[in-house]
Amino acid sequence: MRFSISTAFLPTDQLVPIARAADRLGYDSLAMPDHVVDLETLRTPYPYTPDGARRWGPDAEWPDPWVMAGALSSVTTRLRFVTTVYVPALRSPFQVAKSVGTAAVISGNRVALGVGIGWCEEEFELLDQSFRTRGRRTDESLALVKELWEPGWREFHGEFYDAPRLVMEPTPTAPVPIYIGGLSEIAFARAARHDGWIGDMYPTDVAIGWAQRLAEVRAASAESAGEFSVFVALTDAFLPEHFARAEAGGVTDCMTMPWRYYSGPEATLEEKLSGLERFAADVMTPLGGDCGQ
Repeated sequence: MRFSISTAFLPTDQLVPIARAADRLGYDSLAMPDHVVDLETLRTPYPYTPDGARRWGPDAEWPDPWVMAGALSSVTTRLRFVTTVYVPALRSPFQVAKSVGTAAVISGNRVALGVGIGWCEEEFELLDQSFRTRGRRTDESLALVKELWEPGWREFHGEFYDAPRLVMEPTPTAPVPIYIGGLSEIAFARAARHDGWIGDMYPTDVAIGWAQRLAEVRAASAESAGEFSVFVALTDAFLPEHFARAEAGGVTDCMTMPWRYYSGPEATLEEKLSGLERFAADVMTPLGGDCGQ
């Protein structure tokens, strides 16, 4: 089991010390959420709560994940940076390829592009992008981005995007993993064509069920090959044996805020750093983690 520190709603000025500690202690990655803005009034309900209310308040911070990955990679040596999730359909795929590719080069290939099709129609309107075509545009955007990450002259001709012969440098020197978010069968099929799936917060049995469904979809897909990651946050796991059961059921990566186990959601920075240490000793070391060794 790999452990990923969720940076959702963390104060931006705490990210450097948290990244340094996570890197030293053997955590696998930082999980970086994405919104360009947070609008005061929405017609669109938030899809991951029963009442459609957002999980965060107006003071929540949303630093740009690729600026963040570039900066934090300079103060770490092995920690990966994964978006959970980024919305390509809000942006030009040329800008997505440039930002992610540059972060990959600066970090020494320690980034992964986790994507979703997006849920907030008003954010699409604000950025002058079509909400109704976002699924098809996401698929085409990913195809174009992968083409732009290849060295040398490239060209691309699709339904939404067209690129004459051009070159985009620097290019990553290793493939950038692409993980897909979403609970629909379309999202599962999209994930099966790429390198993994990113879920939300679930009880362990539910997470195992999604992992098993993804395995079925991959088995039926001619495009599935290689390692496949399943990222979730587990709401009922706190002992090593709980995480081991999830891993045996197909969960490969657990997103977590370890300090919540010890100090709660209002932890100070010092309590967060202490929580990272304690979780590494209490959970990761019994599971075989190196705990920074």
